[in-house]
Amino acid sequence: MNAFIFNTSASIQFGAGAIAKIGALSRERLGGRVLVVTDPGMVSTGLVDRALGFLRDAGVQAEIFSDVVADPPAAMIMKAVEMAAALEATGIVGFGGGSSLDTAKLVALLAPGRETLAGVFGVGAAKGPRLPMILAPTTAGTGSEVTPISIVTTGENEKMGVVSPVILPDVALVDPELTLGLPPPVTAATGIDAMVHAIEAYASKSANNNAISRVLATQALALLGGAIETAVRNGADLEARSAMLLGSMLAGQAFANSPVAAVHALAYPLGGHFHIPHGLSNALVLAHVLRFNCKTSPGAYVDVAPFAFPELGRLEGQERAEAFCDALQDLSRKCGLPQRLRDVSVPEAVLPTLARDAIKQTRLLPNNPRPVTEADALEIYRRAW
Repeated sequence: MNAFIFNTSASIQFGAGAIAKIGALSRERLGGRVLVVTDPGMVSTGLVDRALGFLRDAGVQAEIFSDVVADPPAAMIMKAVEMAAALEATGIVGFGGGSSLDTAKLVALLAPGRETLAGVFGVGAAKGPRLPMILAPTTAGTGSEVTPISIVTTGENEKMGVVSPVILPDVALVDPELTLGLPPPVTAATGIDAMVHAIEAYASKSANNNAISRVLATQALALLGGAIETAVRNGADLEARSAMLLGSMLAGQAFANSPVAAVHALAYPLGGHFHIPHGLSNALVLAHVLRFNCKTSPGAYVDVAPFAFPELGRLEGQERAEAFCDALQDLSRKCGLPQRLRDVSVPEAVLPTLARDAIKQTRLLPNNPRPVTEADALEIYRRAW
């Protein structure tokens, strides 16, 4: 049995209506002045105003940074850091999808002024201390509320990661009611993103692949596979929404400690160049990467297939692994997601550029069950196109 390290958020508070605790928790954990980091879409739903009401009822002074965009660029993150510093914030609340939570992590880390963004890229470079932090997810996808990872867009289209247990939040406040308004395409893309996290965590070649992550990954797939179509069809189904959000969180805990691999490595350039949402980017390449892996390393997919799709338990070995790939692609189709890169306006001529960028993801590719060359990446993109 290999030695491993398992880190997760200090406190997880899960349940319908849990957002009502945010005022008391912030007063207790964050202090009297907090910056709420979110995006314009969340503000328009009224959910941010609801959270602000709970904060103010608890006597917490709260200001909003609401300029978060998908694939957070470095300049936007620093704008939020400057706002937190001007407020002399005693704590940070991240409220929204993965981009808002990732931004909140870096605001909490950088606002004290002891570290620079350029100095914390990579694994373990961030040392802290940081401001206290509460993260409240409103999508069931990234699991960012329990991961020590923040992804930043640098330059025009390159993504870089900050990976450190220092940026795990003090509280993950996980309320499925906050996801009830998600439209079907977002529900589908973020849900498949969460499934990718579980699959890649289970199959990861990382030396830190561990028994806890594998158990969490299989439980996540059981929850997500059983609920995603219902959540897409009926977004008001609180039971399905709860299963999705819990599954997303468990998958987040799994991959936070047993890192993801080639699916994410090939998805990142799609987001960087074409601003395709991260979950959809993963969905577009998922089955094609897994089919590539299955040729030499089917074992992990044989293991996890029946958790997501119980009917596959009647199959064995390579047949089950290949059926798993087909079932994932069929699930994406049933959920109404685009199926090919050409469907999201990716021109065929750019595929070699995407392959060159994917192969730069040296934090992720070593975790893949099968080695990936630039030629392999190009062939996978061609199959996805």
